[in-house]
Amino acid sequence: MPGTRGGGVMATRIHTIEELCINSIRTLSIDAVEKARSGHPGMPLGAATMAYVLWTRHLRHHPRSPAWPDRDRFVLSAGHASMLLYSLLFLTGYDLTLDDLKQFRQWGSRTPGHPEHGLTPGVEVTTGPLGQGFGNAVGLAMAERWLAATFNRPGHTIVDHYTYVMASDGDMMEGVASEAASLAGHFRLGRLIVLYDANLVSLSATTNVTFTEDVGARFAAYGWHVQRIDGQDAGAVDAALAAARAVEDRPSLIVARTHIGYGSPHRQDTFQAHGEPLGEEEVRATKRALGWPEDKTFYVPDEALREFRKAVEHGAALEEAWRRKMDAYRAAHPEPAGQFERALAGDLPEGWEAKLPAFTPKDGEMATRDAGAKVLSALADAVPNLIGGSADLDPSTRTMLKGHGDFEAPSAPPAAGGPPLQGAAGGVWGYAGRNIHFGVREHAMAAILTGLALHGGVLPFGATFLTFSDYMRPSIRLAALSKARVFYVWTHDSIGLGEDGPTHQPVEHLAGLRAMPDLLMLRPADATETVEAWRAALRHKQGPVGLVLTRQKLPVLDRQALAPASGVARGAYVLAEAGGPAPDVILIATGSEVSVALEAHRRLVREGIRSRIVSMPSWELFEAQPKAYRDTVLPPAVRARVAVEAATPFGWERYVGSDGAIIGVNRFGASAPGPVVMREFGLTPEHVVETAKRLLEKGRRQS
Repeated sequence: MPGTRGGGVMATRIHTIEELCINSIRTLSIDAVEKARSGHPGMPLGAATMAYVLWTRHLRHHPRSPAWPDRDRFVLSAGHASMLLYSLLFLTGYDLTLDDLKQFRQWGSRTPGHPEHGLTPGVEVTTGPLGQGFGNAVGLAMAERWLAATFNRPGHTIVDHYTYVMASDGDMMEGVASEAASLAGHFRLGRLIVLYDANLVSLSATTNVTFTEDVGARFAAYGWHVQRIDGQDAGAVDAALAAARAVEDRPSLIVARTHIGYGSPHRQDTFQAHGEPLGEEEVRATKRALGWPEDKTFYVPDEALREFRKAVEHGAALEEAWRRKMDAYRAAHPEPAGQFERALAGDLPEGWEAKLPAFTPKDGEMATRDAGAKVLSALADAVPNLIGGSADLDPSTRTMLKGHGDFEAPSAPPAAGGPPLQGAAGGVWGYAGRNIHFGVREHAMAAILTGLALHGGVLPFGATFLTFSDYMRPSIRLAALSKARVFYVWTHDSIGLGEDGPTHQPVEHLAGLRAMPDLLMLRPADATETVEAWRAALRHKQGPVGLVLTRQKLPVLDRQALAPASGVARGAYVLAEAGGPAPDVILIATGSEVSVALEAHRRLVREGIRSRIVSMPSWELFEAQPKAYRDTVLPPAVRARVAVEAATPFGWERYVGSDGAIIGVNRFGASAPGPVVMREFGLTPEHVVETAKRLLEKGRRQS
C-alpha cells in the first residue's frame, strides 16, 4: 500500500514494528557496506532477527552511559559483521550518528572494518580474528563471577549481569574458541550465553566442504546447555534466550539456523554474501524482496527509531536503580565498597609499594622467576584484585598466589573416578578464588586475560614459558591493540634454561614481541630489577606488559657498589662505569646477560679500558625517555658498543650502530646444562672482553 513513513517512500506492504526494526538493521548495514564498496553484508542480513530480539528484549544496557559497570556485555565475535553492531549502536542511541555509518571503513571514522575497543562507544572488545571475541567473552564472564563472589553481600547484589556473544561458523572452527569453551564449561559460567549464527557458509565455501561436525554435541560434551532453534524466528530466539538466562550452572549455546544474505535474491545462502558488497542492483533487489523502499539509502522509519530508542530511557532506569543499590551497599559495607570502586577505577591501593620485597647479595643467587614469586606474593596481599594463573605451569613459573584460593565453580565435582580437587593455592574458594587454573591452553588463556582486563575491576596475569608465547601471540596482539591492562609472566627466557633443549629455548621471541606496538616488555637482570619491573608493570595503564624471567639462578647485584635498580623505570640506565671522561666502550645487556657483561666490564676496567655497562631491561621505556636522557646513557660520540643478549641479534642495530657488535644467538639452541649452552654460544665474559677490544682496535685503525 503506497504512502510515506518517516519521510521516505513506504514499501509495498505493511510491516509490523518488529519487521520494521529488523529490516532497519538489515538495510542500514547493506547500505553502509555498499557505500564503502567493502565489507560483509551477509551476516547482518541473516542475524538481524537475533540481534533485534537480544538488544531490545534481553540486553541490559544504557546507550548514554556505555561504561555503566553492571551493564550486560555484548561481544560480536564474528567481527567481520561489524555493520550489524554499528547499526544496533546507532539505532539504540549510543554516541554514533548516521554520518558515522556513512563513513564505514573510511580514514579516521569511528566505524572501522572490524570493531575496536576504545574507538567506538559500546564496543566492549576488539574482534575480527575469529574465535578471539569468544575467548574474550569467557574472560568477561569470569570477571563478573569473581567480582560478584568477592563483593556481593546478602541483601546487596551490586554485580549481576550477563555476557552475550554472537558467533559464526568461523568462530567455531578456530581452536581458541574450543579451548575457551572447554574452560567455560568446566567453570560452569552460567552467565555466558552464545548465539551461534549457524548459516553454514564461510568466506570461501559452504561449510559442508570443511565443517560437518555437530557443534552442539561438542559443546554439550564441554558441559554447556545447548538449544537448537530457527534463528529467523523472533519468538524462538526470545524463548531460547529466556531459557538460557534461567540456567545458572552452565554456559549456554543457542545453535540458531539462519540464512546468510537473507532476502538477497541472488546471494542468499552463498559464500559470495560473506565478504563482498552485494552490488547496487542486488541491494535494490534485496530491499524489494524485504518490502523496503528501493530509492532510499540509510533510511530508518520513525516508528522503528522510536522503538529502538526506548533503550535510552530503559537503560537510564536500570542504571539509576543500580546506583541506588550502590548507595545502600556503600552505607552498609563502606570498606568493600571503597575497594570495589577503586578496582573499577583501575586504581591501586594506597601503600601497595611498601609491601614489595628488597633483596641484597646476602640472599644468594636467585632466578628472577623466584624473585618474581616473592614479588607476586607481596602484591597478592597488597593488591586484592590481582588475579591470574598459568597454563598448567605454576610449579615452574612460580606464579601461584598461595593462600588465596582457586577460582572454581562453587560445586565443582572431581573427575569421574579421579582424585578430589587439589591445588597449591590453599583450597577451592569458588568464584572468589584468585588463582585461575587455565590448563594447557595458552591461546585461550591470553584471550581470556584480555576479557578479564576489559571488563574492569580486576588486574589479570597469565604465565607460561617464553617460547610458548607463540601460542598466545594473536591474543597478545589484540590486547595491545585494545590497550588492555594485562600482565604476562614469561619464564624460561633463553637458551640458559638448559636441558629441555631447542624446543623450549626461545631465540626469536624477544625480537618478535618487541616489534609489537603498545606491548611493554621488561627483562630484569636480577632479583632487585625484578621488583622494579613489577613496580613499572603495575604503574603502566596503557596496554599489556610482558615480564621475561629466568629459570637459572643469577647473582643479586650489589646496589651499594652499583647504580640503584630504580633505573628500570626509564628502560635503561648506567649500571657502572670506570669514571673520568667519556667511556671508550659501552656494554649493553638485558636479563641474565647483565651479569656476564658486568664481569666483562670489570675485566676491561682492570686493563685500563674505560668501560661503561648499561642495563637495558626495556626498549619501550627507554625509547619513551627524552633524547637528552637517552644521550646521557648512550653518548652518540661513543661508537664502540657491544650488545649482549641470549636471543636473536635482530633489532639491536639501533643501539650499537654500524660500528658496534652484537653477541647473540643466530640459531636454535641445544640440549645440555644451561652453563654449557651459554658457553658454547659465546655468552661469556671472555667473549665480551674480546669483542670489545676488537672494536676498539678497529676504531684506532680507522682513526
